Amino acid sequence: MAITAETVIQKTAKPEEKKEERTIVIEAPKFEIAAIRIRGLAPYVQHKFSAKARAQMIEKQRAGDQAKKGRKRAPKNFEQTYKDAMHVSREGWHGIPAPAFRNACISACRIVGFKMTHAKLSVFIEADGFDADDGTPLVKINKGKPRVHESSVRNESGVADIRWRPMWEEWEAIVRVRYDADQFSATDVYNLIARAGMQVGVGEGRPDSSNSNGQGWGMFEVIPGAH
Repeated sequence: MAITAETVIQKTAKPEEKKEERTIVIEAPKFEIAAIRIRGLAPYVQHKFSAKARAQMIEKQRAGDQAKKGRKRAPKNFEQTYKDAMHVSREGWHGIPAPAFRNACISACRIVGFKMTHAKLSVFIEADGFDADDGTPLVKINKGKPRVHESSVRNESGVADIRWRPMWEEWEAIVRVRYDADQFSATDVYNLIARAGMQVGVGEGRPDSSNSNGQGWGMFEVIPGAH
């Protein structure tokens, strides 16, 4: 039989590959909560964006160009700015923003090689209450009292300024971490909080500050045997 072009094509053509069917099984989320008691290794300094500052910003933006015309600078009430810089719950106690601990845990994942994108979906901080002014979720400061810390800073415009901010020289808290048990074990969470405290920190002047190398403030440790 003579071999034609059509015959060659039929012999060399590959049979269609069968598509493999895969079954995807998604398990229900398994979350657990670890209550971890921490103690400050360094002072904790807080600087809340106050309601007054927000109101002034809104007023200035509404006024537009007119805001710069004949505007008088009011005397600075340092005592009030000190109070406004605190996070106070609806029940009246002082607290640390819960997102500060969550962000510290996520940042600490870089040290141990765990993907930060996965940590964002796996680690959360349970709030003890909420800020009476802006609703920020808070972790209660169980021990320690604030005092005035006066420091010289430079605003974003480069102008030098004096600020009064609350500083807790000694402080303790119980951080309740809600975590994905398929991603982390309880030991992992304790160690992650420990790294967050000793290498990242919370609040102003922390080692992992986005604006500077920090002042060594906001560092903490896990209290052994107090989980």
